[in-house]
Amino acid sequence: MTIEHRRTFACFGGECSVLIGDAKRPADAAAAAAMVQRTLLECHRRFSRFDPESELSALNRDPRVEVGVSPLLRRLVEAALQGARITGGLVDATLGHEIERSGYASHMEGPGLALARALALAPRRAPARPDPAGRWSQITVDRRRGTITRPPGLTLDLGGIAKGVFADELAAQLAGFDSFAIDCAGDLRIGGAARTARRVHVASPFDDAVAHTFALSSASVATSGIGRRSWLTADGRPAHHLLDPASGTPAFTGVVQATALAATAAEAESLAKAAVLSGSAGATSWLTHGGAIVYEDGSCVVCEPGTGDLATRPEIQARRSASTCSRSGSLTIS
Repeated sequence: MTIEHRRTFACFGGECSVLIGDAKRPADAAAAAAMVQRTLLECHRRFSRFDPESELSALNRDPRVEVGVSPLLRRLVEAALQGARITGGLVDATLGHEIERSGYASHMEGPGLALARALALAPRRAPARPDPAGRWSQITVDRRRGTITRPPGLTLDLGGIAKGVFADELAAQLAGFDSFAIDCAGDLRIGGAARTARRVHVASPFDDAVAHTFALSSASVATSGIGRRSWLTADGRPAHHLLDPASGTPAFTGVVQATALAATAAEAESLAKAAVLSGSAGATSWLTHGGAIVYEDGSCVVCEPGTGDLATRPEIQARRSASTCSRSGSLTIS
């Protein structure tokens, strides 16, 4: 049995983990796990919108129309634009000003506002809509020149998509090991030459119950939801980090969490977010590769990968509680 080297550490406002195993190269696997930890911590520093010295902050405040950027920041913006394209603008990374106005201007520690209370105070449910102005379409990336062009004053929030890209970039470097798993605070890449089977547990956003478990050997998985990073505004309204691009305000759609499987973690991140924003009627249409949707009544609908079959799991509702999930994220690996 191959022993996997594991590292777990705080990063991206949550918890990250890496597991790497190789029967013939245990020392290399251990060194690679340490490399992943160093890389993710450095990526957090370089691309956090909360750090005024980060590359992202420098781009957001640059008064020029065309700005030279590092290859990795260019890659993040390209992934954000691809997410906007495949979701018709529903997933929009140009809402930096709006997310700060909503109250998410710094790292949030602790469990946040309990989901049950947030839902009780929330406005009428409605699906989110793309911004009619389509500001994301005003951004262009020039690989040859190494630049990004956008209207000055446009503020990017690369948040979730960045975690997916980091997981994808590192997975490419680890593909030669027998087994690996990277958890970038909820954006997962699982793989390796031995195709080791793993269980990926999706936690209910209402409590510590496991809403569903996927058995996967090579996959990308991401979860998006409103069970964490929620708060009350100064006037007592519930808020969270998933915004309706059309209004620039937190979206309450009837869907509280979505998990998506995809070819890449960046794509899974976009599909999961689009599912939450689409609301009850449209959420499952984004689970083209498999996934799970948790509705605000506590029920869960699962689409197993490769089948397209939907199975309702009403027993999740019976385990619902008013507490917020105490885990650092909604996905765990075993």
